Amino acid sequence: MAASYLRQATNEDLPEIKNIIHEAIAFLHEQGIDQWQKGYPNDGDLETDVKNGIAYVLVVDKQIAGFAALHQGLDINYLSIHDGEWINGVEGRYTAIHRIAVSSKFRGQHLSQRLMSGLITVSSVLGYHDIRIDTHPDNKGMQHVITSNGFEKRGIIYMKENEHEETPRYAYQLIID
Repeated sequence: MAASYLRQATNEDLPEIKNIIHEAIAFLHEQGIDQWQKGYPNDGDLETDVKNGIAYVLVVDKQIAGFAALHQGLDINYLSIHDGEWINGVEGRYTAIHRIAVSSKFRGQHLSQRLMSGLITVSSVLGYHDIRIDTHPDNKGMQHVITSNGFEKRGIIYMKENEHEETPRYAYQLIID
């Protein structure tokens, strides 16, 4: 098995990160999932992730195989939750996993599990014990990845993509020691 690890992304990684996200947008569209279809995330979002030091890449056999942003602190999208509640309240101290995707070159290798595990580890190393994530109700694949990593569904949040109407997302939470 090839060596794999998670590391913080750099500006040099941006072309591959953008490619991975563009592939993911197209893949969601092919599946008829209305997630990431309204101009989010865009290249500027990814550049900001790297600039802010919250962008991480999964490296497999010296190639970038996956990407995610690990937001630290309050996420405005998580301040209001419906049909449930966050274990530590809306203003708990947490990381939030966003924009998670695996390259089409590595699809089917279960690398999203490694990517998720790495993000949970980074959260722990940074001193966070509360990790949150959300996904579209139609994105069954991501729901499986999320719940397979120990996250529990906590309710529904509403996500605004650019100037478009807010759409529902299933919200999940993991509390670690």
